[in-house]
Amino acid sequence: MSYGLSSFFKKILPKRLFYRALLIVAIPVLVLQLVITIVFFDSLWIKTNKGMTRTLVNEISAFIESYQNEVNDKDNITNLFSLFLDLNIELIKNERLDNQDKERWFSPIDRTLRRELKSKFTLGSYWFDTTNYKELIDLRIKYNDGYFKFLVPKDRVSSSSARIFALWITVPAFIVIIISLIFLKNQTRPITNLARAAERFGKGENIGEFKPSGASEIRQAGHEFDKMRKRIERHLNQRTEMLSGISHDLRTPLTRMKLQLAFINDKNSVKKLTEDINEMEKMLNEYLQFTSSSYVEKDEMFNLTELIERIINKYNNQNISKNLVARVYINGRKNLINRCLNNLIDNALKYANKVNISLTKKNTNLFVIIDDDGPGISKNEYENVFKPFYKIDKGRADSKSSVGLGLSIASDIIKSHGGNIKLEKSKMNGLRVKIFLPV
Repeated sequence: MSYGLSSFFKKILPKRLFYRALLIVAIPVLVLQLVITIVFFDSLWIKTNKGMTRTLVNEISAFIESYQNEVNDKDNITNLFSLFLDLNIELIKNERLDNQDKERWFSPIDRTLRRELKSKFTLGSYWFDTTNYKELIDLRIKYNDGYFKFLVPKDRVSSSSARIFALWITVPAFIVIIISLIFLKNQTRPITNLARAAERFGKGENIGEFKPSGASEIRQAGHEFDKMRKRIERHLNQRTEMLSGISHDLRTPLTRMKLQLAFINDKNSVKKLTEDINEMEKMLNEYLQFTSSSYVEKDEMFNLTELIERIINKYNNQNISKNLVARVYINGRKNLINRCLNNLIDNALKYANKVNISLTKKNTNLFVIIDDDGPGISKNEYENVFKPFYKIDKGRADSKSSVGLGLSIASDIIKSHGGNIKLEKSKMNGLRVKIFLPV
């Protein structure tokens, strides 16, 4: 039961901290206002207005009784009661009283007036309307073959102090909520800034020097984030420098080996050794690509459709088909996206005969799908292939020339743009690479 309530509240509660904090402030204010209003209505509004309405109904009843008892000068009775009771009284002869009243069920005035009229007059012998006039109540009482029409000021049945009290409890509540909005906005802004900085850093952007602000707890979190950012950047720089140094150091002896091979007359031996050296160079290039996959590049707006078409045309392969939406623009790092798509298409062409590339747009989301008719891979390996240096089959012929970084680099690039990449079974019975990118 408690779990069900917890799930229910999680669904209805706002997702953002600002609105949750606003609820913490607004709900007690509104509840307090509601309690005060209920108490006020019970003690002052209902009791006071009930007494005023009862007095009015008794005065009308007294007038009708006096009018009936008066034989000679009925007009004088009418004038006297109109003057002293502040009522506009008119006798309408030879007209039927409307049986359908216009009571507003959510109006305290209407409910109280109906209750008091029922206690003095029989059902169907009265009619009233509190909406026809702005400041008056149209009240009619059946009399012989016609009815008396009373135009009663609303302040005869409603205390003006009620409106004043309503303003006193409503206006301060709104002022408190407005002040809370301004205060909470200032308090949540540092948290929002910290979240945005973390998001940008997660995408590989250079955020510069981060300056924490806000409450002491938020500033502490900001300082710890800045320390963590510097440690990660230092670690990445060290990794990049180390792998770059190793790659550079290995290139020199490889180059010397190539030169020495040029002087060997045994062509078969030279061919095999040259292939091994080329494989080593390719592996070194993959290492360098991996280390530079998060290099600093400014975001720019570019046509993703044109970029994909240029990549496809570069291969000049009739086995590649396309289904692209025209003029799809995205804000991102163009060179990194280009590298990612090249890696994925290279990988697809390595194992498949036919490859299909599609680009679709749904609302604010982009989907790039690469299908092939290759052998595919097992579902159990879908997550593993994105790990650095992971190889599905270490005994495959091409495994010697690959270090298992292509998909890892592609995944890092897509995630740095706020997107995602996953593998599925293709409709071509091969592998499907599905890329999601936000616009």
